[in-house]
Amino acid sequence: MSESARNDVWALGAGYEQYVGRWSRLVANEFLKWIAIAPGKAWLDVGCGTGALSQRILERHAPARLVGVDSSAGFVAHTKAHVTDKRADFRVGDAQALPVGDAEFDAAVSGLVLNFVPDQPKAVAEMRRATRPDGKVAVYVWDYAGDMQLMRRFWDAAIALNPAARNLDEGIRFPMCGPEPLRALFASANLRDITVPTVFENFDDYWSPFLGGQGPAPGYCMKLPEPDRTALRERLKVSLPADRDGKIRLIARAWAVRGMV
Repeated sequence: MSESARNDVWALGAGYEQYVGRWSRLVANEFLKWIAIAPGKAWLDVGCGTGALSQRILERHAPARLVGVDSSAGFVAHTKAHVTDKRADFRVGDAQALPVGDAEFDAAVSGLVLNFVPDQPKAVAEMRRATRPDGKVAVYVWDYAGDMQLMRRFWDAAIALNPAARNLDEGIRFPMCGPEPLRALFASANLRDITVPTVFENFDDYWSPFLGGQGPAPGYCMKLPEPDRTALRERLKVSLPADRDGKIRLIARAWAVRGMV
């Protein structure tokens, strides 16, 4: 495992929800409108995490059934506890060897996870394998190098204090999270960006999720010695834009790509 990947902790669903799950739900809404799957279809959610995308599919898109797969047993347990719809089945599994049959689904989707899969073309090939010949495969990932601002602001501050943190920055680690690398994963694809507001009530609302240890930036944060973590906190506190009432208004952008099987 690379040194950068050692910070990629995915175990506690509640910590992830506080960190980024609440924002991924906003992106999921726009993503699902864009891919436009008809009601009554069978869906596969690859890297279902804490269920943000699965919940939106179940609540708003009338699937006949949905299978969610994630490599984190902790996330799958969290999702099973919070998403109890009888149409849904959540399983622990590898995106590179999905525990599902061939041509089983009308749509295979993946939200905010493809960059963490070691063999991304294999994961997309597995999604295609699981999808019927007239089905759709679609994914979205954060724009780490650009306007996923809550993370971009964090890493810019971390690198200013410790240049070695650059090697852990998701914007550097995941060059595939951009238009052309994403498009290259599909023989024929449409691409768009999805931007949503991320409004924090105050600085603590921004900062406290980084103390949950779930994901690369929080993992890095919690491995810092206390004086270094305090220095990072104070640098962010003075550099983030804040309204008079203390609210911090940032945006989160994701890149989405869809293709026919």
